[in-house]
Order: sequence, then structure tokens, then C-alpha cells
Amino acid sequence: MLTLKTISEDPELVIAKLAKKHFDGKEIIAKVLEIDQTRKKTQTLLDASLSESNTLSKHIGQLMKEGKKTEAEAAKNRVAELKSGNKLLEDTLRQAEQDLQDLMVLIPNLPSDEVPEGRVAEDNVVEKTGGVVPDLGEHALPHWDLAKKYDLIDFELGVKISGAGFPVYKGKGARLQRALINFFLDRARDAGYLEVQPPYVVNAASGYGTGQLPDKEGQMYHATADDLYLIPTAEVPVTNIYRDVILDEKDLPIKNTAYSACFRREAGSYGKDVRGLNRLHQFDKVEIVRIDKPEHSYDSLKEMVAYVETLVHDLELPWRILRLCGGDISFTSALTFDFEVYSAAQQRWLEVSSVSNFESYQANRLKCRYRDADKKIQLVHTLNGSALALPRIVAALLENNQTEDGIRIPKILVPYTGFEYIN
Repeated sequence: MLTLKTISEDPELVIAKLAKKHFDGKEIIAKVLEIDQTRKKTQTLLDASLSESNTLSKHIGQLMKEGKKTEAEAAKNRVAELKSGNKLLEDTLRQAEQDLQDLMVLIPNLPSDEVPEGRVAEDNVVEKTGGVVPDLGEHALPHWDLAKKYDLIDFELGVKISGAGFPVYKGKGARLQRALINFFLDRARDAGYLEVQPPYVVNAASGYGTGQLPDKEGQMYHATADDLYLIPTAEVPVTNIYRDVILDEKDLPIKNTAYSACFRREAGSYGKDVRGLNRLHQFDKVEIVRIDKPEHSYDSLKEMVAYVETLVHDLELPWRILRLCGGDISFTSALTFDFEVYSAAQQRWLEVSSVSNFESYQANRLKCRYRDADKKIQLVHTLNGSALALPRIVAALLENNQTEDGIRIPKILVPYTGFEYIN
């Protein structure tokens, strides 16, 4: 969440920046400032009252020694009066702090100046493109038909076991999944990312720390008996490793990678755009996470974008990078680049990665800080990216590489799959 310092120093600038995300912040920012003033005034009154009470309490004994019982009794009565008032002041202060917290988590992160104007996905800016779109001819099959033809993925069996959006991978389909996971993890480790294996369920504090709660509560599966949430991405548990931690400057940047299954309810998703692997409730993904100093975080973002570019390039897929506009960027992000690959049989672009800088927004919720060379403690910046999400990568690989001899496996993956063709 935003810091009070950011809001109070220039509320009009905050409102103007929020408008780029098409969020009207006038009312909520005014309310935050009003409650903060109440909090400050109450704290001042409480501090003064406690100071007076402490002074009087220390003086009562002296008055008794001097035989000034009347004055001592008056002091006792005043202390009792102050204590009663302090209870009311403490209650007011607690309520103001809670009201302030409840409002602050409803305010999105401020977009970077690099975020373009726009309302919808069509307003995103294409930054870069690469690869060659194959000419498959008029008889090209979409991946769901290819999966059935070569017995790679059973969507109907998944419906039987769990429901729509939970496919069952079989044979070379399962081996292709495993090959991609291992390829992505090996490449991340080669790029200096430390591999971790996180839990697939998190508590509410973790969901709050990275901004999934309360903003995206309806998108997560909730195990109510234990109040645990199935993770929508490894970003959540991996970033929460650093919740309530003070890091040393010399340890930054921290670079982690993790494979996980991901679970998303995706309520209300229907139609051709979600057919096959296009949108699932459970899918596999390798994530990269960075914790960095504020002055270096945008260099880290560039490095992460360049790294993901090498992955789609080496998979021999046609790809493009989008800079997300204000209306399409997420609640928590300051700047996001999406990667899309082209699905030649469906003739559409499929998102396979989002790489984002959250600046100090998540760090403030996580209370993740670092101690600089001057021993000053300040908030870190957090970043993360998909590297990569598997379902749409698999969809594009199957469709774009279909030939008369079967489905060709990109050269970079052959050592991982153990086969050159699916036939």
C-alpha cells in the first residue's frame, strides 16, 4: 500500500496519478487525510495526558512525605481522571488507526510515469516483437484437437475428476510439461536466481502482504476450515519469505525462482477465449522474484524483461512485449510488461508472462525493509515475473509446430523431452 508520507506530502499529485489507473481518489484521499489528522491530534492529547499523569504519580509520594495530604489527594483524583480520559483517547486512537488501515488497502499503487494512458488492453503499447509466424495452411488444428489426436491432454477426464479447467496431461503431454518446467528452472538458476520450493497454500497475512487480499479475494480458492488460500502464483509465498524482515544492503538484490502449481477461480470466464489451455483453474508456472534497492529496481525490471525475452526466443515462438496502459495494469503494479506468443491455429495472441515492478507498495504491506550503509532503515522494492506460465506456451508450441510428420519439438527442449517429435 502507499505510505502516509507519500499521500500527505502531495495529495493532489497522488490523485492525479491514480486517475491514470482510472481510479477516482479524491474522496478516499480526503478521508485518509482527515482520519490521519484525528489520529495525530489524539496522539498529541494522549501523550500530554500520559506525561501529566506520570509527573503527578511521581509527585504524590513526595507530597505525602511532606504531610500535604490534601494536595496529595487532589493529585490522586487528577491521575484517576486522566486515566479515565486516557482510556477514551486510546480507544479513539485505535479506531482511527484501524479506519486508516482499512482505507489505505483500498488505494491502488501509483503508476510509473512510464505507464501509457489508456483504458483497455487495446490501448497497451507494443514495445518489441520477434520470431516468425508460421504459415500452417487452412487445415491447421487448434491445440485442443491436437491434444486429442496425439492423446496428450484429456480435458473431459479432468472435468470428471475435478471440473472444467483442470486438464489431465498424459504421455508425451505430461513429459512436455515436465520438460518445460525443468528448462525454465535451469535457465533461471543459470541467470543467478536461487531456486526455492514454496508451499502451495498461504495464510491471510501472506495474501495481504502481496496484495491479493482484500483486492482479489474472490479469485482465490479458500480452504475455510483452516483459513488458508491456494496460491494463484508462486509470487505470493516467495515474496512473503521476506515479510517482517530487515535485510542488509549488501544482500540486495535478492533473486529467487520457484516452480509451483497455480490455482485461480477465474469466476465468470466463458466462451472461445477460454477453450482448451487458454484459461485454466489449475496450471503450472515458473516464477522469478526480486527484492531490490529503490534506486536499482527499474534496472532490475529491464533485466527481467530481457531474460524472459530469451526464453520465448529460444522456444522459437513468435512473440511480442506490451507495456500495459493505466487501465490494464494491475492494482498493485507500478509498471508492467506483458509477453504474448502468437497462436497460429487460433490466429490470436496469448499472454504468457507479466513482469512487474511494485516499487515499495508490496514492501510497505510486507514490512520488508533494508538497512543502508548509513544504518538507515527503508522500504525495499519488489518485482516479479512469469518465466514462464506453461498452458499457453504449450498451446502455441503444439499449434505452431504441427507438421505432416507430427508436432516438432524446439531444439532447446529436445534434451529435456527425450524426443524430437510427437507423433
